[in-house]
Amino acid sequence: QAYCQDVYRGQLASLHSAARNQELQKLARTYTFLDVWIGAVTSRKTGKWESCWEDSSPWNYANWAPTHPRHIVTTCTTLSTRDGLWRSRLCFKLRPFICQY
Repeated sequence: QAYCQDVYRGQLASLHSAARNQELQKLARTYTFLDVWIGAVTSRKTGKWESCWEDSSPWNYANWAPTHPRHIVTTCTTLSTRDGLWRSRLCFKLRPFICQY
C-alpha cells in the first residue's frame, strides 16, 4: 500500500463488482502468474473480524475463496490470477499488486 501511494500516488485496488473482479484478474494474468495484492485488509475491530478497503470505500462486494478470510491475525488480500478468488495472506510478502488512481 505504501509503495503504491508513494511511487504512484494511488491506492491498492478496491473491487466492488464481479465484472471488475474479472477485469482485474484478466489484466493481472497478462503480467504474472502470481497472485496479486488488492486493497482489502481483514482485522479484528471492536471484538469482531471485519474486512475493509484501504481506500475507505464501501465494503459491498467480496469474492473469497473457501476458508477465507482467515481470522487469526490481521491479513492483507490477494486476487488469484488463476481463479479470481481472494485469499488472506500475511502482509509482509513481496508480490505484484494492482494500484488504482
